[in-house]
Amino acid sequence: MAVETLTFGCRLNTVESEVIRGHAEAVPRDNDLVIVNTCAVTAEAGRQARKAIRRVHRDRPGAEIVVTGCGAQVETALYAAMPEVARLVGNGEKLGAQAWQPGRDGPRSSVGDIFADRPAQPTRIAGVAGHTRAFVPVQTGCDHRCTFCVIPFGRGNARSMPRAAIVDQVARIVAHGGREVVLTGVDLTAYGRDFSGTSQSLGTLVEAILAGVPDLARLRLSSIDSIEADDALMRAIADERRLMPHLHLSLQAGDDLILKRMKRRHARADAVRFCAEVRRLRPETVFGADLIAGFPTETEDQFARSLDLVAECGLTHLHVFPYSPRPGTPAARMPPVAPEVVRSRAARLREAGASALGRHLDGQVGRTHRVLAERGGLGRTEGFTPVRVAAEPGTIVSVSIAGHDGRALLAA
Repeated sequence: MAVETLTFGCRLNTVESEVIRGHAEAVPRDNDLVIVNTCAVTAEAGRQARKAIRRVHRDRPGAEIVVTGCGAQVETALYAAMPEVARLVGNGEKLGAQAWQPGRDGPRSSVGDIFADRPAQPTRIAGVAGHTRAFVPVQTGCDHRCTFCVIPFGRGNARSMPRAAIVDQVARIVAHGGREVVLTGVDLTAYGRDFSGTSQSLGTLVEAILAGVPDLARLRLSSIDSIEADDALMRAIADERRLMPHLHLSLQAGDDLILKRMKRRHARADAVRFCAEVRRLRPETVFGADLIAGFPTETEDQFARSLDLVAECGLTHLHVFPYSPRPGTPAARMPPVAPEVVRSRAARLREAGASALGRHLDGQVGRTHRVLAERGGLGRTEGFTPVRVAAEPGTIVSVSIAGHDGRALLAA
């Protein structure tokens, strides 16, 4: 019988779905299985997951639907109440093979205490089907408590994977033909802090990977918290050519009072200073960022400081989130911004992002870039800029840039 995974949310979920699918396919079963790996970062993410569950139930009668991920962990009762759902599996249990044995009872039977003391589990896979870049989780969980975020309650405390296991997985990916690896996690820059008696950090992990896997062509980082960047990471940014010059920053806002109400750990000046320092060390670095529009209590002047941050930090790739209240979070109890204002501010941020991307694309015309070709006629430069290129997926080619279409560069 067929096993299908539907994945919502982050890259960590993407990799974990591959692990889950492997466990589920390893045992015979009497009916089709659809595993929905949910996200809880926004209310919209949950709404989309529940819509997908109802669609699967309608289109595939007889299929067993099992829900896992952050939605299953933090909104257990909501998913358990859906008649379409046969069973729930919590984030703490989903990577274990025993959770995917057929014939288990009860929709709530496999959602445990996510804060129970358990080590992070390495994924030990050689890649993700359909992806040219290979994502390698190096940690999960988060020890911080941003006022808008439920993810610590979905993922638990910060836990790091052993460095040797990570290096071994990267080597396995390269041995299977992988050219680029992306390190990912819930709070990536927290890597190693839970290891007692060591000085391990994200920066020393990067150094270990590049030293231990000399045939790895490209190493990339997913979203980082710039205030937590360690000295070794800054050295790697400056000196390691195989560490790609692209950083995606968890900024969220550009006004200090809003940042304080979010319970973020950086101020506006910290973000601006970090970007300037990275550009001094590696001038070609391209920055992306997460920004929230319409956080509770945000005034027009405070929002304008987020708009200004796009230019002040030199951001190119924006992920814009209209503020979405999550039940049980402190921000959900703060005075809200009117929904139409939230939508308007999100649109203005996206417009600023589109303009910034356009300027960046303009500046690349006439240059030559090394591009990792992906599926569908697209590729990525070292700075993560998309390029429309005709090349074999998985190959790295040198291309001249003839122009762009507003979204991607065009190879000559």
